[in-house]
Amino acid sequence: MKEKILIVEDEFIVANDLKIMLMKAGYQITGIASSVVQARKLIEAKRPDWVLLDIMLKDNLTGIDLAWELREMQLPFLYISANTNQSTLEAVKETHPYGFMVKPFRERDLLVMLDIAKYRYNEERGAFTEIPQTVENTAIEGIIGNSPLLNEVIEKIRIVAPAETSVLILGESGTGKERVAHALHDLSAHKSNAIVVVNCAALPQSLVESELFGHEKGSFTGANSQRIGKFEQAHNGTIFLDEIGELPLDSQVKLLRVLQEKEIQRLGGSSTIKINVRVIAATNRSLEKEVAEGRFRLDLYYRLNVFPIELPPLKERKEDIEALAAYFVKKYAAKSRKNVSHINPSALAQLMNYDWPGNIRELEHLIERNVLLAKTSEIEKFDLPSNTLIHLQQNNGKMKTMEEMEKEHIMTALQNCGGKVSGPGGAAELLQMQPQTLYSKMKKLGIKQGYY
Repeated sequence: MKEKILIVEDEFIVANDLKIMLMKAGYQITGIASSVVQARKLIEAKRPDWVLLDIMLKDNLTGIDLAWELREMQLPFLYISANTNQSTLEAVKETHPYGFMVKPFRERDLLVMLDIAKYRYNEERGAFTEIPQTVENTAIEGIIGNSPLLNEVIEKIRIVAPAETSVLILGESGTGKERVAHALHDLSAHKSNAIVVVNCAALPQSLVESELFGHEKGSFTGANSQRIGKFEQAHNGTIFLDEIGELPLDSQVKLLRVLQEKEIQRLGGSSTIKINVRVIAATNRSLEKEVAEGRFRLDLYYRLNVFPIELPPLKERKEDIEALAAYFVKKYAAKSRKNVSHINPSALAQLMNYDWPGNIRELEHLIERNVLLAKTSEIEKFDLPSNTLIHLQQNNGKMKTMEEMEKEHIMTALQNCGGKVSGPGGAAELLQMQPQTLYSKMKKLGIKQGYY
């Protein structure tokens, strides 16, 4: 028999449906409580392994109140609720649940969420402390540095890479999220198959589903031939969904279904296609904020956020700058066939004293440019902004938000490129991003051509 579960739900029909679903799947139901007081008595008498917890209950106490008690008891729980407003979500987050299901839901959704919750619980308890020796001893190509923060990231990569679970990579732009995704793939059982990279921000809204799931010939105007989608291309491999927060809500619904059912249906097709794909997603947005503001589905967030890996900004791991700079000097000296081998100590001090709003990508771009400009074997000086603190502050002395800094950074690039966005010498090339991504960011930040 599977784990014992207590259902805390004040709507009898919902609670009974839950009971039937769970018993059918082999779980033991220790009881149904409609209030916190009843739940306390059943917990003491029946000692369940898990608690399914509604938020709004009978009497004065809520599921969130009970959640704090469950944390004290070290009894794992997940929420099942129709209440997803921002204040509720913030209160829920503080209790550190192992999942959050949004009513109404299907039986399959419930069972998948329970599996995710159990995985997260086991991971928290150290169930994955034994790392295969081959993974432990494998160097992770392209991940440079030895700072404590980076070592935590590397440890998480080694822990989760051999598993099949979804991974959500979080971090500011330029922190190396795609490099981590490739590392996860290279250390996984799927390494001999393809990793398919999808930049969700670059997908035209009208073609998102066609790009992800494919289409049949004649399924819509312009579909002149059959198209194999990204998920199908990644079968038995890995799909990396970069900038997942940019996906429109309609596409999020279909993506959630694909992740749960592990099957796709091409646009215009009548049959389903089974897929075996490891999903890695990344974002520089706060998905919790996106959920609270209605731009990202809560159930998809929890489906992706099984094993989060947060990448620190470069300014928080400055002890890695020297190693990173040396790596990039060697890389671009070889690429440009120049005899540049090291950085002058005073120039290195410049790098250490800079705050790196563009993170590793900005450092790499800077090193590449200065390798090309170097007249000797040594880089003697870097042309870096000297007014970093002024750049980071508003006129009233308050720190700028990341969104404000990103907007200013893009506008500066557009000014330097004379307003040109794409093509050689354009802002997209300068910022090292796809033109579609830059257009998307300009739209999001309210930057119009001619505005800068």
